[in-house]
Amino acid sequence: MKNATPQKLTIEVGKAGAVSALLLHPDAPRACYVFAHGAGAGMTHSFMEAFAAGLSGRGIASLRYQFSYMEKGSKRPDPPAVAQAAVRAAVAKAAEIFPKLALVAGGKSFGGRMTSQAQAAVALPGVRGLAFVGFPLHPAGKPSTDRADHLGKIDIPMLFLQGTRDTLAEVALIEPVVQRLGRRARLHLVDGGDHSFHVLARSGRNDREVMAEILDAFAAWVDSVIAV
Repeated sequence: MKNATPQKLTIEVGKAGAVSALLLHPDAPRACYVFAHGAGAGMTHSFMEAFAAGLSGRGIASLRYQFSYMEKGSKRPDPPAVAQAAVRAAVAKAAEIFPKLALVAGGKSFGGRMTSQAQAAVALPGVRGLAFVGFPLHPAGKPSTDRADHLGKIDIPMLFLQGTRDTLAEVALIEPVVQRLGRRARLHLVDGGDHSFHVLARSGRNDREVMAEILDAFAAWVDSVIAV
């Protein structure tokens, strides 16, 4: 592997200033995932680390990056315009690093939603597909599909990795959302997984096995995207 240890980078995000990033670069990668973090934890969270390492082991590079608020140590997420600027800057950085490599973008929860909003507003240059690792369809306890309204404006492939116990995306709501998107969207449901893809002990599985499941699903989806 070219870099088993992530390479530390800096990404300039216009008026918001610079943010930190981590590049994990396996030998001969076939794609790069521009990977945004969730609202409550940054790019070095254990889930982000494990997902990036798992992708690397499957021949997919990843560029993790901080949103501006996380870089500054704030707990309040950036306004959408600021977050989307970070998404665009990270995609541009990935394209600079890998000018001939297929790019996919997305992220965990909030990071995935900000990426989809950015794509819906103005297409992200060079991005072949979007992958959401737990799309936050609605706040906990407030079921709704309003947050999915913009997805209809996206015309590139989308992957939704969702747990069946996710309180931020009830299965009865996320399934018809994905169905309405048609052939460009794919839903992979993790039986018993919550928003962080944790499973209960009585499920007979552990988090390591679930992580392998979602990584395999992600890698298979990437292969379908870059084969087109």
